[in-house]
Amino acid sequence: MLLVIDIGNSNIVMGTYEGKNLMKHWRISTDRQKTGDEYGMLINDLFRYQGVNLSDVADIIISSVVPPLVVPFVKMCERYFKIHPLVVGPGIKTGIKLNYENPRTIGADRIVNVVGAFENYGGPLIVIDIGTATTFDVVSDTGDFLGGVIAPGIMASAESLFSSTAKLPRIELVTPKNIICRNTISGMQAGIIFGYVGQIDEIVKRIRKEMGESWKAKVIATGGLAKMLAKESATIDETDHFLTLSGLRALYERNRS
Repeated sequence: MLLVIDIGNSNIVMGTYEGKNLMKHWRISTDRQKTGDEYGMLINDLFRYQGVNLSDVADIIISSVVPPLVVPFVKMCERYFKIHPLVVGPGIKTGIKLNYENPRTIGADRIVNVVGAFENYGGPLIVIDIGTATTFDVVSDTGDFLGGVIAPGIMASAESLFSSTAKLPRIELVTPKNIICRNTISGMQAGIIFGYVGQIDEIVKRIRKEMGESWKAKVIATGGLAKMLAKESATIDETDHFLTLSGLRALYERNRS
C-alpha cells in the first residue's frame, strides 16, 4: 500500500493507494506548530478508525508547500512507519519538461497537479488549483509544463474583506440565487463568488488567446471549492477532487526504482 501526503498551506490531504486505486483518503488542518509525534498519533487514529494499520503501508511520498513541516513529516514517517519517504523536490524524476525560468521555484503542488492531470486526461490542459492561492498551470499536448498564473485564493479574499472592514461580517461561502442582493451577507457572497468566477474565466480566456485559436485545451479544476465555482464558470470543463493525490501516485511510480 502506498501512502501519499500533500501538505498545503490550509489543509493536509492524505490517501492510500493499491495500485492505481484510491482506497482511503483524509483531510486535516495544517498546523505548523505540531510536531512529528503529534502528526504520527493523529494519523494513527485516522487509520484505526478506517480499519487501516500503519504496517500496511509499504512506501510513502510527500509533497509540501510548507517548508517547516517537511522535516517533522519525514521524521514521523521514519518513526511510525519505519519508512524514509520520497519527498517531491529538486532531483525527483517528473517525466515532464518544466519551461520555467527557475524550475526550483515552482511549488511542489503545481508539479504534482500537472503530472496527475496529464496522466488522467492527456493534453493540452489548463489546470486550476483553487486553494489558499489559486494557480493556473498550462500543460502542452505532450505533458510539459509551459508556465502559468498565480492569484490570491478565494478564502484569502473573503477573509481580507472581513478583516479590513469595520462592519462586514465573516461569511460562509455559498452561491446566492441572484447577483442583485438585498442583504449584506448575500451581497458579499455574490461579490466574492461571482467575482472569483469572473477572474477564473478571464484568465482562462487570456491563456487561450495567448496560445492561439488552434490550441484546444481542456480545463480541469481541483480544490475544496472547485465544484461550487465550476457550476458558475463558463470555462471549467471538469473537476477532480483528488487530482493532487493521483499526481503523487504517478510521481511515485516514476521514481520507485
